[in-house]
Amino acid sequence: MNNFATQTGDGVLSKETHYEFVSGSSSIYQKKVRIADTVLLGVIYLCAAVSVCLLLGIMGYVLYRGLPSITWEFLTTVPSALKGTFGIFANIFNTVYMIVLTLLIVTPIGIGSAIYLTEYAKGGKLVRMIEFTTETLSGIPSIIYGLFGMVFFGVVCGLGFSILTGALTLAIMILPIITRTTQEALKTVPESYRSGALGMGATKWYMIRTIILPSAMPGIVTGVILGIGRIVGESAALLFTAGSVNMMPKLAGMGIFEHALKSGGTLTIQMYLSMTKADYASAFGIALVLLIVVLGINLLTKYITKKLDTNK
Repeated sequence: MNNFATQTGDGVLSKETHYEFVSGSSSIYQKKVRIADTVLLGVIYLCAAVSVCLLLGIMGYVLYRGLPSITWEFLTTVPSALKGTFGIFANIFNTVYMIVLTLLIVTPIGIGSAIYLTEYAKGGKLVRMIEFTTETLSGIPSIIYGLFGMVFFGVVCGLGFSILTGALTLAIMILPIITRTTQEALKTVPESYRSGALGMGATKWYMIRTIILPSAMPGIVTGVILGIGRIVGESAALLFTAGSVNMMPKLAGMGIFEHALKSGGTLTIQMYLSMTKADYASAFGIALVLLIVVLGINLLTKYITKKLDTNK
């Protein structure tokens, strides 16, 4: 009411009575804090502190064990019995090569599938079945992907143990990540953007290409970089498909492209092999390199997302 009076069943309260009613002990601003709320808040902070301590503990231990192994020779040479060297440069190259090749295969398929499901497909059993299938794929153990990739791509398709076999297998593994992340990013674009563009006479594909995709780009990039993190950390599937050869390709001529048809071990594969040989110093050195790569990917995700966020 304009006169700040409160209507009750027995009549009208005066201004003073109304003020005392809303500012008295029944006000939500003056309620006593319950002990249970304080305890639960303390548990939440304790859980957060444990998570941070676990992360710092793992990073600190890997840093302590792996830092003595990180030398210029370790990072820039390849294993050689004649020269007596043991380096991971070939594994670093194979890891980058695997990332690029996998993204070239899976990114168009994942983003295209998300655009179809979000912008073109009408809701129904088919869309729900595709979404359910995508979510199911994301929960399959990586060792099963490796077995499938070895049999289908390696044996049936005749690719054998090769980086291309590993890239095709990893493409299937990270397809759900990119597809679902892109779907959610597209759904965050306001519907008024779509209706406004179509109302001005734009075609649907022109609207998607010039308005929807740029607006959803931060989420799409996040999904792609999360996929890169999955590629970097994968070992079981690649052990069955890409092999463990740590030789550098010939960079002259078509050697860089022919390298895709040859076996190539990534950093995770080399770390696994070092652990099986009880070479813990090299294993922790590789682990430290992987940890730095993962942290770099997370920082890159935040930076690119912030740069591409058109709403800020």
